[in-house]
Amino acid sequence: MKRINNSVFALSLFMGIAAINAQEKKQLTLDEAVQLGIQNSKNLKIDAAKIEEATADLLEAKNRQLPELKVSGSYMYLPIKPTIDLKIGGGSGAAGASPDVHQVAYGTVNLSVPIYSGGRIKYGIQSAKYLVEASKLSTENDKIAIAYNVAQAYNNLFKANQSIKVLEENLTASQKRDETFLKLENNGVIARNDRLKANLQTSNIELQLLEAKNNYNIANINMDLLLGISETTEIEVDQNYIDEGSEVKAVDYYVNEARENRKDLQALAQQRKAAELGSKSAKAENLPSVAFTGGYVAADVPKVLTVYNAVNVGIGISYNLSNIWKENSSLRQSQAREKQLAATDELLNDNIKLDVNREYQNTDYSKKRISVYEKAAEQANENYRITKNKYDNGLATMTELLDADAAQIASNVGVINAKADAALAYRKLLQTTGTLTFK
Repeated sequence: MKRINNSVFALSLFMGIAAINAQEKKQLTLDEAVQLGIQNSKNLKIDAAKIEEATADLLEAKNRQLPELKVSGSYMYLPIKPTIDLKIGGGSGAAGASPDVHQVAYGTVNLSVPIYSGGRIKYGIQSAKYLVEASKLSTENDKIAIAYNVAQAYNNLFKANQSIKVLEENLTASQKRDETFLKLENNGVIARNDRLKANLQTSNIELQLLEAKNNYNIANINMDLLLGISETTEIEVDQNYIDEGSEVKAVDYYVNEARENRKDLQALAQQRKAAELGSKSAKAENLPSVAFTGGYVAADVPKVLTVYNAVNVGIGISYNLSNIWKENSSLRQSQAREKQLAATDELLNDNIKLDVNREYQNTDYSKKRISVYEKAAEQANENYRITKNKYDNGLATMTELLDADAAQIASNVGVINAKADAALAYRKLLQTTGTLTFK
């Protein structure tokens, strides 16, 4: 039985070591993580397909200004002898004297070059160009959103990692304290109840550490999926992340930055231009179309007719007379689209003002929180030092000592979280202005 237990232990140890080795570690700065997230984003792949679609629409619009050249031909076999009455020179052929025809072949070539279409072709090309540009700007806006999402995930991973470090240090100190208190209890210096209170404090730190590690593992998997890498990869964050903040300027500066740099606002402007041209194109439907035409015809009916070199050129005019009494529904649809986009533009501008002001306030608030948490940490650390000194001299209870220790842990973790949240809040402010950069 002992051999079996030893074998099971050895196998478990081997599997644990194999699992640790199988987990790849990858050290990433925030900029590297953002670049990786953009590179592997599935949303951006969808955006790339939309740009291709808009580019194809532009190509289709450009093709409308090119000549149309069509070639057609046909060969027909006639199983039943047709009756042919040729009326040439005033005479008519008798049915009985009609030629014996069993096959007919003919071919045509038609050329059409657009000359004037009321501007529909020109408007269509320019409108398609605006829509291509709008698709590209939407992609840039999505990149900025992805950059912030990666930063948010990175922030969560950083906070979880730092919390683990603080709790591990405090757990080590608490465990050493438990050993000391156990010796004091055995020597009759402290009561068993006090030693158990210290043990309970250690258990609480262990629970906090387990929760922090669980949060870290979840944040790590989320980060892996966001970056498009294996979910078994353990990401090591940059410890200098919280020092990347910058001095915040006046709120009006960020509002103006948003008006100039927001890609969604610029994309909407391109869509409005396209809609305006759509209305012009719809008005042009009431105008005639003029085209240069040319053609070639060849036909062969054995024993009856042979035609070669029948070339024709001319000008073709097309006008839909029903436009006189039909209301132009395309124009009304396009004008409604213009009104919709104009209202969307007003709403977006209002939302931008709200977003910038909100994130500006959040950034200012998060920076002020740092100084408050740092002051609280200094107070908690000093309070623990004083309480520990009093306890050693019999002037403070075990409960007071443990409470001071718990407050010290919470305040130190709070400082780290406040700094990380301030760095993220500043990046959120930059996102709302459209100036969040990514390398």
